[in-house]
Amino acid sequence: MDLFKALNLFSQGKYEDCATICTNLLQKNPLDQTIWVLKMRALTLQVYVDDIEGEEEGIAESLLDNYTISSMPRPGTSLKTPGTSSVGQCLRPKTQSGRPLTGVVRPATQSAMSQSIEQTLRTPRTAMTARPITAISSRSVRLGTASMLTEPGGPFIQLSRLNISKYASQPSIAKPLFEYIYYHEHDVRYALDLAVQATQICHYKDWWWKVQLGKCYYSLGLIRDAEQQFKSALKDSKTIEVILRLIRVYVRLDQPLTALDTCKKGLEYFPNDVNILTEMGRIFDGLNNMSMSLKYYKLIAQEDASHTEAIASIGIHHFYNDQPELALRYYRRLLQMGVYNAELFNNLGLCCFYAQQYDHVISCFERAISLSTDENMADIWYNISHIALTVGDITMAEECLKLAIVSDNRHALAYNNFGVIQIRNGNITAARTYFHAAANIANFIYEPHFNSAYLAYKVLSTIVYYIILSFYIYIYIYRGLCYYYLKNFVGWRSSNKLHCYTKIVKCIS
Repeated sequence: MDLFKALNLFSQGKYEDCATICTNLLQKNPLDQTIWVLKMRALTLQVYVDDIEGEEEGIAESLLDNYTISSMPRPGTSLKTPGTSSVGQCLRPKTQSGRPLTGVVRPATQSAMSQSIEQTLRTPRTAMTARPITAISSRSVRLGTASMLTEPGGPFIQLSRLNISKYASQPSIAKPLFEYIYYHEHDVRYALDLAVQATQICHYKDWWWKVQLGKCYYSLGLIRDAEQQFKSALKDSKTIEVILRLIRVYVRLDQPLTALDTCKKGLEYFPNDVNILTEMGRIFDGLNNMSMSLKYYKLIAQEDASHTEAIASIGIHHFYNDQPELALRYYRRLLQMGVYNAELFNNLGLCCFYAQQYDHVISCFERAISLSTDENMADIWYNISHIALTVGDITMAEECLKLAIVSDNRHALAYNNFGVIQIRNGNITAARTYFHAAANIANFIYEPHFNSAYLAYKVLSTIVYYIILSFYIYIYIYRGLCYYYLKNFVGWRSSNKLHCYTKIVKCIS
């Protein structure tokens, strides 16, 4: 009766209660393998995460990369330098790691950053850090924090005393045991040992074990070995999981064109699959090819009308292409779907303002402030300051920028705009200080460099003007947009491209 109750709780997703009943049953009969496997499955599913979506490249993987083909790849062939393939005059803001802003916040979006360790270590380890200074292995441990809780009577399985060879020959036990070791205990070494022996016992014919070998190699940083395992598994069985993992391998190797070829081959077996189309949209987004990215996000929206990432990405594309009315439609769709957070109301307020629906602007930003956290409070106040500047309330804009700096003392765009206001107030020294602070915090944005150069030009500091302006032109020509603003080489440059984003993390089941 207790076994039936445990199975019923397991089917209902009540894994903690199921594990408690299994513990009581194992105290009566410690050799019951059925109860043992059921408890393993319950403990595993308590901390199970989708490691395809959850992986992120840490500082060790980015700086100690042994698989780099070229340090200076051709434009449009690398995710490390997305700005080289920029077309048109549309310019999106960038994150703290220097990557163009995407429609959603997702793992592995901080991959495009400086290759120097000095630039990498410059960002402090705070709650608003764009990239924690950790390796991918330690991050995977933090994902399943429930496994860190001590169990009464010690751990469920002593891995050091486990006979790997014995259980590798029993398929009904080997697979649940591998998932328990990999997801619950986070011991990749023991999991790899079990997977190798189980693969040898099945004579290298089981595609499932090949995928698990690839996962272990990927976690250990052996990317090429993981690629071989996923390719071999794909020959035995065409599954979406293997295709997605192979795509992630090529993205990790900074081979986006090969990843796109893999996506196209996967679409031959699984036409219009949303997961594969999403990967293609993300890759084109990383290459800064917004037109192709928008094409695939629209295909995703046709297949799945409730896909939050596609809807948010289409909305941010229309916003930064001066189509706030169209962006407003997509953000309202997210609100109808039940998304309720500060980022969404922030974007709704911006779209309503630029679409001249002024009666909803204040209420949207009030809700955004009430729902805000320490991570997004500075961006919300920064956007409100732009609303105040547009309506001519300089005093309110100055107060909002002060609140943004208080919320995040490394908000470079707020420092830049605060310097512009100080120029209008006649405080030359303070303005120069704010421009230099903004340039030191985020040297990938061009506004502080232009403003510093123009300020030096006004005070007749010719040498400083030439040096700073040269750096500004280098940044802007590198992004392919210098010709647009050199025609209007007069006036202070404030960050009129608003820092607007929607932070919607894809649900991990």
